[in-house]
Parts: sequence; structure tokens; C-alpha cells
Amino acid sequence: MVTKFYQHIMALVFAINEINKNPKILPNVTLGFHIYDNYYDMKMTYRTTLDMLCKLHRYFPNYECDTHKNLAAVIGGYNSEVSFRMSDILSLYKIPQLTYGLFAPKDRETKQSPFYSMVPNEAQQYMGIIWLLEHFKWTWVGLFVVDDDSGEFFLQALEPLLSQSEICLALMQKLPNSDNWNSLDSVINLFLRIYLSLGDNKVNTIIFYGDSMTLIIFNSLMFLGNPNYTENASLRKVWIMTSQVDFALTGLHRAWDFQFFHGTIAFTIHSNEIQGFQNFLQDIKPYQEQGNGFLKDFWEQAFDCVYPNLQEPMKDNETCSGEERLESLPGPLFEMHMSGHSYSIYNAIYAVAHAIRSIYSSRCNRRTTIRGQIAELQDLQPWQIHSFLQGIEFNNSAGERLSFNDKREMGGGFDIMNLVTFPNKSFQRVKIGRVNLNAPEGEEFIIHENPIVWQTSFNQGIPLSVCNGNCYPGYQKKKMEGKAFCCYDCSPCPDGKISNALDMDDCIQCPRDKYPSKDHQRCILKTISFLSFEEPLGISLVLVAVSFSLATGLVLATFIKHKETPIVKANNRDITYILLISLLLCFLSALLFIGQPRKATCFLRQAAFGIIFSVAVSCVLAKTITVVLAFMATKPGSTIRKWVGKRTTNSIVLSCSLIQAGLCSLWLATFPPFPDRHTQSLTAEVIVECNEGSITMFYIVLGYLGLLSLISLIVAFFARKLPNSFNEAKFITFSMLIFCSVWLSFVPSYLSTKGKYTVAVEIFSILSSSAGLLGCIFSPKFYIIVVRPDLNRREELIRSKN
Repeated sequence: MVTKFYQHIMALVFAINEINKNPKILPNVTLGFHIYDNYYDMKMTYRTTLDMLCKLHRYFPNYECDTHKNLAAVIGGYNSEVSFRMSDILSLYKIPQLTYGLFAPKDRETKQSPFYSMVPNEAQQYMGIIWLLEHFKWTWVGLFVVDDDSGEFFLQALEPLLSQSEICLALMQKLPNSDNWNSLDSVINLFLRIYLSLGDNKVNTIIFYGDSMTLIIFNSLMFLGNPNYTENASLRKVWIMTSQVDFALTGLHRAWDFQFFHGTIAFTIHSNEIQGFQNFLQDIKPYQEQGNGFLKDFWEQAFDCVYPNLQEPMKDNETCSGEERLESLPGPLFEMHMSGHSYSIYNAIYAVAHAIRSIYSSRCNRRTTIRGQIAELQDLQPWQIHSFLQGIEFNNSAGERLSFNDKREMGGGFDIMNLVTFPNKSFQRVKIGRVNLNAPEGEEFIIHENPIVWQTSFNQGIPLSVCNGNCYPGYQKKKMEGKAFCCYDCSPCPDGKISNALDMDDCIQCPRDKYPSKDHQRCILKTISFLSFEEPLGISLVLVAVSFSLATGLVLATFIKHKETPIVKANNRDITYILLISLLLCFLSALLFIGQPRKATCFLRQAAFGIIFSVAVSCVLAKTITVVLAFMATKPGSTIRKWVGKRTTNSIVLSCSLIQAGLCSLWLATFPPFPDRHTQSLTAEVIVECNEGSITMFYIVLGYLGLLSLISLIVAFFARKLPNSFNEAKFITFSMLIFCSVWLSFVPSYLSTKGKYTVAVEIFSILSSSAGLLGCIFSPKFYIIVVRPDLNRREELIRSKN
């Protein structure tokens, strides 16, 4: 006898006594009950089911025998196999059957069970196990499962869920569902397989699926293999028990304990403590319970004593005194707190009572009097209860609202308990959470870690159950060839990526405005990079640009002041002024390239640079052509004299400048430059720069400027040997040579630099080429005007010619 299950009977008796004492539920009606045991035998299940229908010792299927028993409903059984065997007979008579054991969803769907389940669907338990493993990050777990149809279905249902959650079964061992061993060798072989599988130190979490008898068989097997198995450290795991498993022992196994199950996390059918139930158990006396055929056997096996027999001599210490207390029994033999199965039986009794009450209420208007007595329920048939039972809804004495869903199942979910064992072979269950798929969103799974007590070998820390150590931030998981996906190596994150949590499958890319830290654990905000006025390079370029601008202004002012001198008047004074003004603007245009790029500055700076430089180079070209034409016009009979004059030079400057202005206008009208951010060019910086819009137009503008420069250089080169006095051709040659050299070197430099240094290269090219023009063309004249005014006379020109 599994003495612990006697509580199921007591829950039934307690519920019926409560109902019979409460006149508000079934007035003038008394509920009775019969209790049958199937002795864990399917033949006896059929035998006792028929016995409920007939009093005679002979059975006649499909016939009512002897007196009518007024059978209203049947409660049972403890597992799915017993329940389905009972339903084979009860369904023929349409007798309501209420079960208090769990059923695999497959059984409920395929066998079209006619009974009412007082417990929730087992599928909720599957998800609870997955959520529990995910919560504690247990990915390398073992499974012990009973070797029958229910165990096979549990395995088929759980494996896909484990795979989806990236949890691996490190070991799987099937346990027999009976203790009828064929031989000692089979016991030893099975023990060795289990013992060796439990030797893996990485597997610290074991899921146990079966029922209480499976656990008893497991204990028997381990004891037969090693009588001191409870001291084996390899058994001290985190055991996850399903709700069908109760920590129960038979009277023969009372010397065993559950020390190696200390810290177990168990799923149990949801229950509440019923007021008065413990007092009811405490008041039970074996000599006062007449007609209870189970109590004598229970009492003897629970307290390891026997009832006195006057015909046989007995020792005093073997005799049951009748004063033994149930609360003194250890937990594996009997518990005072109402278990989930007992709570389900208690609710089943009340469900039947409320269904009968509903029938009674519906007939109140149709009462008939027979011989002066009211006969409302004398003709009640069991099949009539179905429609009322299906729609029943009531509050039990614990205040819980109960009803059946459309699948004839009670809700309520599962409680998650933590098993705390003690040296005196007793244990205590501590509620640490709950699973209920019908709960509000976010409350389907609740777990409280603080109350949990773990095995002492884990030092009260959360146990690890993984194939290998964690991959820390900065690393990602890398699959190991030939092993399960839960086993992996850790490889550093590649450039540009980070991992900021444990065991990340892949490193994540930093946002465009951030870059990875050196340890690849976090993303750091990139600094904004542009050539600013505050930094040393920007300040230096500003000082140079301003200095050259002042120098150009000084030269221009000097030339205006001495505009009537021969050296200023020579070679078109107006073109000289335009050239100086354009050079002044060239130096100042460099300032547009410094500072954070804005829409206006990006729009203007390249166009301004191209047009101003085109004007400057056009002036140089015009001055060079003027020199050549002037000396060619001095030859006798030359017809070129008519080309010498302001009209030609002005036409050259205007036409060359207008072409560049047209190109720039086309550029700005179609694909104008705009502010842009480059996040990938540099690791730690976001480059803020002007996107040229159309790079083709940029190089066309630059190419046109180069073409004008090349023509000016060629013309000046051929005119370099003309007479020196006031001849600018030689100076222009040097200036254009510098100009072309600067801009030829600009292109590769521009393409090979990034960020603000690209802008600095362009500014340097603008300043250096402009300085070359200013220095080579105007420094000799400025020197004569300021330092050697004696040379700035017409007589010197005439003397030089002579």
C-alpha cells in the first residue's frame, strides 16, 4: 500500500461530510460513497468498475442487477490508463466520470474521453518546464522518463520545445513502469546505465517524468544496485519532477529517505488549503471508524504496527494503540497538507453536488407528492447530470472560482514547489512559483528565486547545467563540429561588432554613429570630425589665409596708389587689378572650407573656388597673350596691332570665366553639394563633410581650371625669352608652373586622405597656388615700386630697349 494516497480517501470523506452538513447545498438529500481499489491491475479496474454497478457476485453486462444504487457519478482514476479502462464501461451507461489525474493531450484528443478532468491540461506543464530551464539558463539537461505510452508522448512533445529554446538532452534514460524484474542481471544492467549517465558532472539538471510508482521503482532499482545510493554525490542534482510524481513510499520502504532529492523543483497540481481538513485528519481514530475497510490496513502499514489479535500472542511494541497521530508520520508516508490530487477530488465532489443541486432547483416547479413524501430525486438518472455538470460554476470553500472549459477541463494551472528535506526523513514543500497559460499576459510563468533551497553541493548558488562555460561579452558562440548545438567554442567578435551579454549567438553591429570598444563589449559614441576654427590645424590655415589676404590687399593698395607709374600701367592695368582682387577672393574663399559644413557653405564653396580661380587664371592668360601680342605688333607691317588692346584681354577674361560659371551653375542646378556624414570611413569618428553631389561635375570644373592653367603655362613658356623690361612672361611661367604642380599633386592627395585632412589638402592647394601667383607675378613689381622706385621710370624702359 502507498499509504500517502490514503489522503485521497480522506479528502473525499471530508467533502461529503461538509456537503451533508450544509443544508444550503442539498437540503433533504444525503450523499453516500463507495471506495474501490484496483490494486494497480487493469483486470481489477474492470472488476471493480462492474462492482459499482451490481451488488451480486455474478455480473450481467448491460443489465441492472439487484437493487438500484442511485449511482450519480464516479471519481477516478489516478492515471490515464486506469481512467480510460473505467470509461470503457462507464461510458456505456453514460455515467459521469470525474478524473483527478493528468492526461497527455494526445490521449484526450484521440480517444475522445467522455470524462471531466479536474486538473488542467498537461501541455501547460510542458511550457512550464521550458520556461524554468530558460529562466535558470540550463541548456544541458538529462531526462528520465517512464517506459510507456505516456512517457513516449511526453518525449515527443518535449523534444521540439527543447530544440526551439536551444536546450539539449545530454542523456535520456527510460525507466520501467513495473518492478517485476526478470533477473538480477537486468536490474544490475539498468542500474549501471543510470549510474554511468549520472556521472556527467556537466549535467546538473534532470527532468523526471512518470508517476509515484515510477519513483518508487527508481528508488528500488538504485537500492538494489547500491544500498548506500543516497550518499552518492552523483545523484545530488537538480531534479525537476512533473506533477504526476509524488514523493511517496510504501510501508516496506519506510526506511528510505529522499535526501538526494533535496532542492528538487516539482510541478504540482494547483491547490489551496481547505479550512478544517487538518483537524479532520487529526481526529481520525482507527477504532472509531466503523465500516472503513481501508483504515485498518493503512494504520498498520503507516505506523508499522498490527491490530491486536486475541488468538495470537503479540509483543506490546507491535500492537497498534489507536492513539498514534498522523502528523507524526514523515512526509513520504503521509502529509497533513492537502495535496493537489486530494484538492481535485474535493472539488470533484462539490462539482457533482452543485450539479445535482441545479437539477433539484430546475424541478422545484414540477414536484409531485407520493404517499405524503416529496420525491424529487428518486428517479434521477446519471446521464441527466451531464448537461448540468458541463455548465457548472461555483466557489469552493477556499474561495476559488471553479468551472469546466469547453474541453471539460478545470483551469488553475500548476504550482511550482521546492522540496526541502530533513534528516528525520521528513520534508517540506515551499511554493516558489506558478504556471498558468490562462493568466494575464506576463504572468503565465512566475518564479521566485530567493526562497529556493539548492543541494548543499551547489553552495546555495544557482547551479550550472551547461555543456561548456559561458561565452562572456566580447565573444560569440561558435559551433563545435560533430557535437550538439548546445556545445560550442567562444570566438572574439569581428571588427565593428560587439556582444554585451553572455552566450550570444552572433555579435551585433554597432550603430553607424558608434564604434566598438577595444574589448568589443560596448559601442562608444563616435566623435564628430570636421576642420574647425578651434583646432590648431584650422587656426593655422586661417592665419595663413588671412595673412595672404592682407598681403594681397597691400599689393592692390600699393598698385592703386602708384597706378600712374610705368610698371603699373604696363601690360593692362585693369587686368592687374582684377587679378589681384581675384587672388584676394581666392585666399578668402579658403575660409569657406573651415568650420562645420552647413547647407549654405557646401552650396557655395566649390562653385566660388572654381569661378574665382577661373577669373584669376583667365587674367593670367590674358596678360600672357597681351605680352605676346604686344611684341609681335612691334614688327614692321604686322596686322596683329589691331588685336592689341583692352577689348581682347577683356574678351579673354570674360569668355573663360563665363564658361566656368556656366559649368558651376549646371552643377548647382542638378546635383549641388550638400552636408553629409560618413560613419564608416574612420573607426572612432563621424566625418562631417560636404558631399560634392556630382563628383563628375567636380572634376569637370577642376579639369577646366587645369586646362586654362596649362594653356597659360604653354603661352608663357614660349614668351619667356622676350625682352625683360616690364615683361611678365617669365614670371607668369614660374607662377603657372607652381600652380600646375600644386593642382597636379592635389588629385592623388585628395583621394588618399580622409575627413578633415581632405579639406585641409584642398585649402592648402588653394593657398599655395594663389600664393604662387601672387609671389611670382607681383613680388618683383612690388619690390620695384616700394624698394627701387628709381627703376619705375619710362627712361629705364627706353634705356633697356636701346
